[in-house]
Amino acid sequence: MAERETASSVPPKCGPYISSVTSRSMNLVIRGVVLFLIGVFLALVLNLLQIQRNVTLFPPDVIASIFSSAWWVPPCCGTASAVIGLLYPCIDRHLGEPHKFKREWSSVMRCVAVFVGINHASAKVDFDNNIQLSLTLAALSIGLWWTFDRSRSGFGLGVGIAFLATLVTQLLVYNGVYQYTSPDFLYVRSWLPCIFFAGGITMGNIGRQLAMYECKVTAEKSHQE
Repeated sequence: MAERETASSVPPKCGPYISSVTSRSMNLVIRGVVLFLIGVFLALVLNLLQIQRNVTLFPPDVIASIFSSAWWVPPCCGTASAVIGLLYPCIDRHLGEPHKFKREWSSVMRCVAVFVGINHASAKVDFDNNIQLSLTLAALSIGLWWTFDRSRSGFGLGVGIAFLATLVTQLLVYNGVYQYTSPDFLYVRSWLPCIFFAGGITMGNIGRQLAMYECKVTAEKSHQE
């Protein structure tokens, strides 16, 4: 009897990021859908800023949705956001380095606000040349990582995401899907990797927080039972 009581009092071994509301697979789907919707929303808002600045130009035949954006851009950004948001806590878990720096929703919301601010600066602020703009955005992006992340895995994933996303963008521009005004780095703007890096860090923090929040909910339910 004592052994049974002791076993029931031990909290579930869910770790810092593994949790579920109903089941682990359903939890993964829910988090993926939430991250997808956040990515779609941010893509629409940020693309609107770029169009207002006349940075991004879409050919007339592909303008087919709200905010004068190609219809496939928001879903692609949403899918990428879901993958990134699910990948960050997964990598943390496999590396055995649970991310605990500034783990609260207020910090995540500030990270999103800074990311939107960086995009706003790239679209609205006038710089003397693209090199100055690129260096400024690079400093802001690294500052975002240092302020809200500071993990080696976060920095490495951010760099990898920036490289792959820039490569895909170059291929799309090269094939005439869309284009940038005054490109200065292989058909695209030189500051684009900085935006992708900051976006990866932001979505990674959201994904980590969603995973951690759900773990806390599960632990509380198990404790009540």
